[in-house]
Amino acid sequence: MTNRELPDQTVRFERKAEDENAAHEILLAVYHALKDKGYNPINQMVGYLLSGDPSYITSHRNARNLIRRLERDELLEELLTKYLTGKGPTTE
Repeated sequence: MTNRELPDQTVRFERKAEDENAAHEILLAVYHALKDKGYNPINQMVGYLLSGDPSYITSHRNARNLIRRLERDELLEELLTKYLTGKGPTTE
């Protein structure tokens, strides 16, 4: 297949269950760390997701390192899945 040829079939993307749990746990940990420091967690996390700039996330509780363990698309997928289907691990 040359660079210009595209496959006829849609490629299916599926994450493993442990990846989904990791994203959920990381989002919760970052949320709580931001809240502890007096930030608006939602605004800060949106800033990070839109820009990719980790300075939106506090280093308190190792939150900045935690959130950088996952790609932003993985975090967005977790958020969309939870929001649109109500499925996913329970919170807190």
